[in-house]
Amino acid sequence: MSKPFIRIASGQGFWGDLLSAPLAQVTKGHIDYLMLDYLAEVTMSILQKQKLKNPALGYAKDLVQTCDEVLPHLLEKNIKLITNGGGVNPESARDAVFAAAKKRGIKGLKIGIVSGDNILPRIDALVADGHEMKNMETGEPIAEVKDKLLSANVYLGAFPIVEALRQGADIVITGRTTDTGLTLAPMIHEFGWAADDWDKLSAGTIAGHINECGAQASGGNFLGDWRSIPDMANIGFPIIEAYPDGTFTVTKHEGTGGAVTRETVSEQLMYEIGDPSQYITPDVVADFSTIHLEDSGNNRVRVFGITGKPATPFLKVSASYADGYISFSTLTYSAPDAYEKALAADAILRERLNNLGLQFDEVRTEFIGMNACHGAIAKPIIPNEVMMRVGVRSRDYASVERFGKEIAPLILTGPPSVTGFSGGRPKPSEVVAYFPALIAKSVIQPTVIVEEL
Repeated sequence: MSKPFIRIASGQGFWGDLLSAPLAQVTKGHIDYLMLDYLAEVTMSILQKQKLKNPALGYAKDLVQTCDEVLPHLLEKNIKLITNGGGVNPESARDAVFAAAKKRGIKGLKIGIVSGDNILPRIDALVADGHEMKNMETGEPIAEVKDKLLSANVYLGAFPIVEALRQGADIVITGRTTDTGLTLAPMIHEFGWAADDWDKLSAGTIAGHINECGAQASGGNFLGDWRSIPDMANIGFPIIEAYPDGTFTVTKHEGTGGAVTRETVSEQLMYEIGDPSQYITPDVVADFSTIHLEDSGNNRVRVFGITGKPATPFLKVSASYADGYISFSTLTYSAPDAYEKALAADAILRERLNNLGLQFDEVRTEFIGMNACHGAIAKPIIPNEVMMRVGVRSRDYASVERFGKEIAPLILTGPPSVTGFSGGRPKPSEVVAYFPALIAKSVIQPTVIVEEL
């Protein structure tokens, strides 16, 4: 018999989010599941580089510290933890968490890992078998960039996590699983939802979308009346209170800061979506146009009426590849005439770069304090100071390196009242380009392994 409801708490919205949030979620009130979302598209390439340097790495290292802090509470309160912080090496992440648990004298801990999303080692074979994996934006087949690939991961859905929970895992660590799947999986597991119950899967997916960005659903980054959001220093992360019929309530722990309202939830629902009636995931095509929101007061928003459509036969591939080099540097110009001085410095720099015959795909300048955010539509102002931020991008390393040697000379050979140059000459860094594609589900076989300490 399923529970009358479950509470799934968001503990991280990205790698680098508020470190105190997971512990707060497991100590300030009742929850059944803690969800930690660490991954973004560029994160996978960063983790892949780390693994290449050290085969024991490749996961979100913050995960180990967080698990160490919350483990006693998880076991005492029977809270399950689900995270995609395994990155490109969920096995090593599991081993590191096991080591932390062992230091605490914990026994009997079960950790499940989900792998099979990393197709980088299979790219040549997949291309040879006729899987073109065309770029979803340009139509370019992945074969054109396969020799420059840094990472290639398939977005897996919720059902491999469900299998790990079925096998008794206390903690589930995955690689590139959809952000929404981390919240959807507990609902499928606890309520016994079928793989073709599209309306309920759609509801769980939308709940996951609300949960995935942490406090962005509970008052953080709020574009409405942001001044009205109370106690942001102690903001409470969102909690999904889910019911077997697919309805759910968004809330947070009592006594925490922030706010859960119809407006804060609505803003998060609009985050990173295209066609609202066609939000495609591995599990279902969710229909955001059917969402109904009811503000129940006291930081509770009821969500209901959601419908969904059958899943597609494809999975999304998130790949990245090396695409040249980039470098940035800044100088700050003071009043009077701060903006005019910055404009003149930019013109001087560009002429010198051109005279040197350097090769750039792009040279971009922002004037922070003037128009860096709004560009041509920025309102005219007379600023006290302007920071000139110049960036260059090129496939020619030497050109990017030489750019870094042309910034400091502007201090004595350009407009006056300049400051802000520190840290030495900027060094070129590698450009990581994103390559989204599709692949047939039939060629991807997720693996679930549950081990006990």
